[in-house]
Amino acid sequence: MSQEGYDHTTVEKRWQEAWDDASVYRTPDEVDDPTYVLGMYPYPSGKLHMGHVRNYTITDAYARFRRMRGDDVLHPMGWDAFGLPAENAAKERDTNPRDWTFDCIDTMRDQMRSMGFGYDWDREITTCTPDYYKWNQWLFTRFHDAGLVERRDAEVNWCPSCETVLADEQVEGDDELCWRCDTPVEARELDQWFLSITEYADELLEAIDDLEGWPNSVRQMQRNWIGRQYGTTLDFQVSEARSASNGRGEGTEPREYGPVEAFTTRVDTIHGATFFALAPDHPISEKLAAENDEVHEFVHHEADPEGDEPNGVATDLTATNPATGEEIPVFVADFVLSDVGTGALMAVPAHDERDHAFAEKMGVEITPVIAPEPDDWDGETVPDAPDVSEEAFTADGVVIDSGEYSGLDSATARERLTEDIESAEESTQYQLRDWGISRQRYWGTPIPVVHCDDCGSVMVPEEDLPVELPEFINTTGNPLDAAEEWKRTTCPDCGEPATRETDTMDTFVDSSWYFLRYVSPDATDVPFDPDRANDWMPVDQYVGGIEHAVMHLLYSRFFTKVLADEEGLRHREPFTNLLAQGMVQLDGEKMSKSVGNVVSPQRIVEEYGADTARLFMMQAAQPERDFDWSEEGVRSTYRFLTRLKRLVEGYDPEAAVESSAADTAIASYVDAETDATVAIATEEYDDLTFNVALREAQELVGTLRSYADYADPDPDVFERGLSAAVRLLAPVTPHLAEELYAELGGDANAGVDVDADEFAVDADWPTADVDREAAALRRRLVENTREDVRQIVDVAGIEDPSAIDVVVAPDWKYDALEIAIDSDADNLIGELMRHDHIRERGDDAAAYGQDLQAEREALSATLPSDEEYEALTAAAWLIEREFDAPVTVKRADEADDGVVRKAEPGRPAIDISE
Repeated sequence: MSQEGYDHTTVEKRWQEAWDDASVYRTPDEVDDPTYVLGMYPYPSGKLHMGHVRNYTITDAYARFRRMRGDDVLHPMGWDAFGLPAENAAKERDTNPRDWTFDCIDTMRDQMRSMGFGYDWDREITTCTPDYYKWNQWLFTRFHDAGLVERRDAEVNWCPSCETVLADEQVEGDDELCWRCDTPVEARELDQWFLSITEYADELLEAIDDLEGWPNSVRQMQRNWIGRQYGTTLDFQVSEARSASNGRGEGTEPREYGPVEAFTTRVDTIHGATFFALAPDHPISEKLAAENDEVHEFVHHEADPEGDEPNGVATDLTATNPATGEEIPVFVADFVLSDVGTGALMAVPAHDERDHAFAEKMGVEITPVIAPEPDDWDGETVPDAPDVSEEAFTADGVVIDSGEYSGLDSATARERLTEDIESAEESTQYQLRDWGISRQRYWGTPIPVVHCDDCGSVMVPEEDLPVELPEFINTTGNPLDAAEEWKRTTCPDCGEPATRETDTMDTFVDSSWYFLRYVSPDATDVPFDPDRANDWMPVDQYVGGIEHAVMHLLYSRFFTKVLADEEGLRHREPFTNLLAQGMVQLDGEKMSKSVGNVVSPQRIVEEYGADTARLFMMQAAQPERDFDWSEEGVRSTYRFLTRLKRLVEGYDPEAAVESSAADTAIASYVDAETDATVAIATEEYDDLTFNVALREAQELVGTLRSYADYADPDPDVFERGLSAAVRLLAPVTPHLAEELYAELGGDANAGVDVDADEFAVDADWPTADVDREAAALRRRLVENTREDVRQIVDVAGIEDPSAIDVVVAPDWKYDALEIAIDSDADNLIGELMRHDHIRERGDDAAAYGQDLQAEREALSATLPSDEEYEALTAAAWLIEREFDAPVTVKRADEADDGVVRKAEPGRPAIDISE
C-alpha cells in the first residue's frame, strides 16, 4: 500500500469476496430488460497488459452503469484459446499447448478478478475445450449442408518457419513477412477448405449502411474489403506479335493465346486503351516466364504489388481492342492483381492515374478520349481534349475521338458500348474472396472430415462429434500429420479404412459465433439456445481493438446471417454498437515487450489499487483515443480517491447545523451543482464518453470539499451530493464506491460489515430533473465571473481586496441580445432601435448595438436576467472563499451607472475595492 493513501488492498479484497459470496454478477436466463455488453475476448497470452485493462474497464463500467439504470445486463468473459502462439510456446518449452494455455488462463482470470471486473463467470467459455469446439465442427457441417463449404486447390501464403498457411492480413510489410516470426512468406498450391462468404457479399455490403452505431471508419474499411464494383467484362484476343513469330522462321504463324477476359468500370474509355496488362501470376504470364528470361526475372524476383510505383515488363504479345480492332502491346505488370477483377485489364493511361504512371515509365502512348463536360455544353458539340500530359483526367465527362460514340456522356457511352461489343457483358466484381479456413497446425479445431478412397471427402456424423485432438506431438510441420493412430479411421459412409482431415480451422471461426455461446454456455444439444439468443441478441455494446475492424467483424456478420437463415436466429447483425478503443502508450509509443516500455497492471494494483488504475485510464481520454500512461497521473488519481474517502468518513450527519440566509444560498448552489453533475454525467455515460462523466463527478467532489471547508453543510444537501458522487464513480471505481456507499448507509442503512441488503452495484442511479443547457449556461457564467475577478486582481495588482461587487446587466441588454440572435436583418442597429425601450437608452444602446453587430457570428444565448442574478448570488461564496473578501451581487438598478455600462448578459461587471 502507498504510504500516502487509503488501504486499497483491504477494501478491494473485502468487496470482491462479498460480491462472490452474494453471486452479485450472476445473470439469470430469463430477464425483462436485457442489455448485452461485451468486450472482445482475449487470447490467453500469459498476463494482462494495459490494453486489456483499458478494454475491459470500458465494458465493465458501461455494464455497471446500465445495471444501475435498471437493465438486466449480460456481461460475460471467455478465452480465444486456440492459435499458433500456444503451439510455438509448447514446442519451445517441450510441453503441450493445452497445459500452457490453461496456465495462462488461470493467471489472467485471477488478474481480472483482482481488477474487480463484474463478469458472470458461470458463463465462461474456453474455445480450446471439446465442449466448445464440438460446435465449430457442428456448424461446419451445417454450412456444408447449406452449400457454403468447398474444398479446392488454391494458392496460399505459406510460412516455411511456422509451416502453416497465413491469411493475407497476417503477411506484413513490403518484404511480405510472417506476422509471427518475420520469415519471408512463400506462395504454395494446397487443397484448402473454404467457407463461401461471397454468397453473402451483397448483403454484407448493403447492411453496412444500417450499422449506425459503428464508427464510420470501420464501416468504410468493411466496404473497401468487400470491394464491390459495377462494370463490364469483355474479351481481348491475345496473340504473339507477327514479328516475334517470324523470329522462329519464315511462314511461322503467331501463337494464339485465345480470348482473355478483362474487367473495367470505364468501358467508355476503351478507344483510349493503349496497352493491355496481365497479373504476374496470370496463366499467360506463367507460360511466358517459362520461355522468356526477362519475364521470368520480373515475375519471380522483381514484381512488387505493394510498391510505391507500378512496374512491369514488355512481352512479345499483342491484344486486339474489341472496339477498334487495333493491336496494342501486352505487358506483365505488378499493379494488376489476380484476385481483383480477372487478373487482366485494358489500360487507359489518359484516364487512370496508375495506368498513366506506368505508360510514362514504359513510353506508351497516352490518348485522351474523355473531356470535361463544359458548363454551357449543349449536348451535341464535342469538347476539346483535356491536357493529360502531366496527369490523367479520371472523372466522367463527354466522349471524344471515339467514332460514333463521340459526343455521348460517359454513362450513356458505357451502356451503348456494352450493348454493341459482342463479348461485352455487364458484371459485378468483388475484392472479397471466399474464406479459406484450413490451417496446417495442431492447436485448433479439427475439421470434421474423413477422406475415403471410394467415397471422397465425407462429413463426420453429428453423433461422432466432437472429433477431439490427439495428444500433442512435438514435431516439425503439422503434428496432426504425425498422429498416425489418430489419423486412421473408417469411412462413415462405406465403413472402409479412411484418413482424417489433418488441417484445423482458422481461429477466426471460434470468434465468429462465441457471443452466441455466452447466452447458453451449458447447452449440450445445440451450440446456442435460439430462444435465449433471440432475447439477448444483438450485442448492445461491443468493444475491442481497431485491428479487428475487418476480418473478425466481417466473419461474425457472415456467421450471424447464415445462422439467421439456417438456425432460427432472428437478428442478422451481431453487434448494434461498436467502440474501437485506443491504445495505451508510454512516451508516445505503444506499450510492447519488444520496446521494453510495458507497465505491469499487477504492480499498479498492488501499489495503488485496481480502482486507481481503472479511474486513471478512463479519465485520461475518450475511449477511442490513444493516451500516454503517466505515473504522476496514477498518483494524482490515488490522492483523489483518498480525499474522497476521508470526505465521506469525516461527514457527521448528526451534527447540529444552524442555517442563515447566506448558508441557504450556498446550499442551493451545491444542490444545483449536484443536479447538473448528475444530468451531464448520465448523458456522457450513455455516450461512453467516460472521461467527461468522471470529470463531472470529480468536480462535484471538489465542490463538496469546498462547501465543507467554508460552511457548516446542510446535512440533506451534503449527503445527497456525496451519495450522487459515489454512485457516479461506482461504474469505474466499484470497490471504493461499495465502501463509501455502505458508509453513507446505502439504501439499507448498513455499515462496512458487508451485511448490506443492497450493494452499490445494485443501487439506483442518481437522477436529476434539470435542463442540461441551462445548467451549462449557469456554470459558464460562474466560471467566467471568477476568471474575470482573477484577471482584474492580477492586472491591477490588488493584493488584498476589501470588497467585490458583481453587477448584473440591465434587462434591456438581455432583450437586445435576444433580438440580435434571432434577427437576420443586415442593419442590426436599426433593428434594435425599432424597440422603444432600447432606443431610449441613447448612446448606451448604440454602443451595445455596435458590439453586437461586430460579434454577430459568435453570439449565443445566456440565462435570463433574474436567473443570472440568482446563480451569481448562490455562487458568491466561491469568490469569497478564494479572495477572502465579501462579495455582493447587485442588480443594475442597485449599482453606479459607470459600472453598469460595463455589464453584459453572461458577463457581469466587476468592481473591486482595496
